[in-house]
Amino acid sequence: MKKPCIILTGPTAVGKTKLSIALAKALNGAIISADCMQVYKQLDIGSAKVTPQEMDGVPHYLIDCMDPRDEFHVAAFQSMAMEAMEEIYARGMLPIIAGGTGFYIQALLKQVDFSESKGESEIRLRLQQELEEKGADALHDRLKQCDPKAAQEIHPNNSKRVIRALEYFEETGKPISAHNEEQKEKESPFTYCYFVLNDYRERLYDRINLRVDLMLQQGLVEEVRSLMDQGLDESFLSMKGIGYKELFPYLRGEMPLEQCVEAIKMESRRYAKRQLTWFRREKDVIWVNKQDFGYDEEKILAFMLETWKKKIEE
Repeated sequence: MKKPCIILTGPTAVGKTKLSIALAKALNGAIISADCMQVYKQLDIGSAKVTPQEMDGVPHYLIDCMDPRDEFHVAAFQSMAMEAMEEIYARGMLPIIAGGTGFYIQALLKQVDFSESKGESEIRLRLQQELEEKGADALHDRLKQCDPKAAQEIHPNNSKRVIRALEYFEETGKPISAHNEEQKEKESPFTYCYFVLNDYRERLYDRINLRVDLMLQQGLVEEVRSLMDQGLDESFLSMKGIGYKELFPYLRGEMPLEQCVEAIKMESRRYAKRQLTWFRREKDVIWVNKQDFGYDEEKILAFMLETWKKKIEE
């Protein structure tokens, strides 16, 4: 018997957190965060981290469990999420993977093999040096030459994945995009429903802009200043997240706050667009368009529960 789990994902600011908790309450579930920022301690406001009050007694995993000086990557997520799932099953509960990092979800569902990564190889060290000397765009341009598909999927600022893709090509002579496609075709060891919550683009963008304004009111600048005072800057993986990296120029006196805030909004909207592009490529997704339910959260939840019931009865 394949073990059961539910995926609830979608673009940033669409409303995943509240719905995931309602789903967990209805199904005796526990939530595993598939978010590359909420895993870090102290990154609360900028990551829109779920609060203890919002959790409402529902167990959450992979929240607030890493130091912002540490690197959290997809292989670590996969390992930690699998460990969390075993604990949730042992408690007689249903794992609900909720968050917007599509690559993490794919790695968990399809059990993508990361064993070929050789750690700090000579190739990787050389590429990291080239990154420092020539910049991210130069490495991304090289990736466009050897693996156009990977270059299209990986943002130029995601230097870690750009370097890994170039390293893989140099090690094997094959594009990493082809390897990833092979991994995607693997059969999942889980029985699952893969829900993607979505909304009209204009409404989604309005929600993003309003959420950034709310983050500022809640003290985002002070949060980033506190992290900066601890010696953190854009060179740390945790500080490359949207809402963090854009504020360092303001805190160093290099840019006005209004300009930095607009950059956060713009990058958040672009991120939402990239997320939707990713989910549209995934197989087996069940689109949950909020407008189709008249924005009635109870109707959305009822649809998801009925869909899940049919799935496990198959």
